[in-house]
Amino acid sequence: MAFSFNLGTPVNTALFLYILYSVQRIIFPPTSKPKTVPNEFKSGYSWMPKSHPPTVLYKIYTPKTLEPFSGRDGGRILLAINGIVFDVTAGRNFYGPNGMYGNFAGRDASRGMAKQSFDLEMLTPVDQPLDKLDDLKQDEIDNMKGWIEHFSNKYIICGKLVENDAI
Repeated sequence: MAFSFNLGTPVNTALFLYILYSVQRIIFPPTSKPKTVPNEFKSGYSWMPKSHPPTVLYKIYTPKTLEPFSGRDGGRILLAINGIVFDVTAGRNFYGPNGMYGNFAGRDASRGMAKQSFDLEMLTPVDQPLDKLDDLKQDEIDNMKGWIEHFSNKYIICGKLVENDAI
């Protein structure tokens, strides 16, 4: 089968000229200089935030010192899983006072996350020793580790949870 190309037809001529023009634009792009200097950035960069986000310091928390960080009055929201304290303020819709996981805010959420339960009985009272989680089954421990991994990838680790009398 022989392929022939005939420039005699108007369609072929138009396609050939278009391809030639496109190749020329790729090989020799236009280099004209702008007539005016851009002024978009004279007042500052548009991507800069209005204010610096609050600095998060790594701290040691106890159940009693963690409890005020429940997001009430628009404040920060912290929660702990297996001794790791996460700043979940960015997830206020989930962890805030009216959120689905709101009862975990300012608390040790280890047992609740392990058992996938939002019930209040999953929470250890703040004046009691930390939950040792000794009775958890392996799949519940794996579930809790999955939550730790998820939170580590999504939120800032801002502290460590220790017993009330440890500080």
